Amino acid sequence: MELPYEEELGVPYLGRIFDKTSECYKFFWFQAILTKLEEGKSVFTFEELVDEMIAAAWYMVSEYHLNLGPKDNLEKAVLHIHETTNIKPSEKKSEILRYLRDCRDKEVLTIKKTLIKNVPYRLQAPFMPEVSNKELDSRMEDRIRRINEQKHLIYYFNRYNGLRTTIHIQSEWQLYFRKNREIIKGWLQYHMITYLQKRNPSVPGIANKLSPPQTRDLEKVIKYWRLIMELRPVHEIFHHEMVTEKELSIDHFVPWSYVAHDEFWNLHPTTRSINSKKSNYLPDWESYFPLFGEQEYISYQMMWEYEAVHREFDKCAKEHLNNSDIRHRLYRQSLSETEFKGQLKDVIEPVYHAAKNSGFGNWVFTEN
Repeated sequence: MELPYEEELGVPYLGRIFDKTSECYKFFWFQAILTKLEEGKSVFTFEELVDEMIAAAWYMVSEYHLNLGPKDNLEKAVLHIHETTNIKPSEKKSEILRYLRDCRDKEVLTIKKTLIKNVPYRLQAPFMPEVSNKELDSRMEDRIRRINEQKHLIYYFNRYNGLRTTIHIQSEWQLYFRKNREIIKGWLQYHMITYLQKRNPSVPGIANKLSPPQTRDLEKVIKYWRLIMELRPVHEIFHHEMVTEKELSIDHFVPWSYVAHDEFWNLHPTTRSINSKKSNYLPDWESYFPLFGEQEYISYQMMWEYEAVHREFDKCAKEHLNNSDIRHRLYRQSLSETEFKGQLKDVIEPVYHAAKNSGFGNWVFTEN
């Protein structure tokens, strides 16, 4: 992916900053810089950038269970905060940043200090071919002095002061990043996706897991189940409560946080309160898949029995059935209950176990 050329700047050097990425820190550090520039700032502390890094990694680790790398400190920070606070995986970024700014947790502070040991200096290595690795590993004050002697860098350092050390982005680079903001962000995301796919080879939808979870449009699926509810009672599978129109909520059997799609075969009706309790856990397979299969088969039968239900199904299929093979296997006419449940199991069980292997926890409904 080519970056826009600018004669006065070392754009070819910029294009090489992710050439050697055995860890994820460069992506998050550079992304944090772009974020601060979008906020109108051009001078910021190490700690501001590290807080941005942790906040950006929050959803990938706590919500989507992505692996960022072996013994990764960003991942370690997120897991520690998740285990020791009440911050939800889907919490707003502003709240995560507020916590990080005020945080005095020794473990978090230690990780923050670890994160500034190398990446602030090594990100710009392609711009500094004459600066040796030994010099980049020297005493902080010495490496800052040596780097600040170089020309045409993206940013320079003020006097070293731990997490309070500040960097300032050069005005010509500020202009370049702002003028080409969308291209630069796309370029960064391309490299980040490539890295994360290598670290998470069995995880689908990596491209949808770089940012906080978004509200998903399931209105057609809701209309489908509302119509079925008009024709016969519908009970959700976890507590056998009757689902009312007011309480109707659509749940992903295998959490969206893993599958990153809204395919019809993974969706079923439940209540708002139970959906909230289940969150992004995996429902216990032995307890709930048989009930899920029964509910889906009733839906299948009604789709072929009632023309109005079939019309709503066709509307759903245009957006929520994107695999023609699965549509043929699961929703063709005249399947017996045994055939339908067997096909559904064949489709969903491998996805379920892959999510389980990625760290999604088991869930059983309890009253409390």
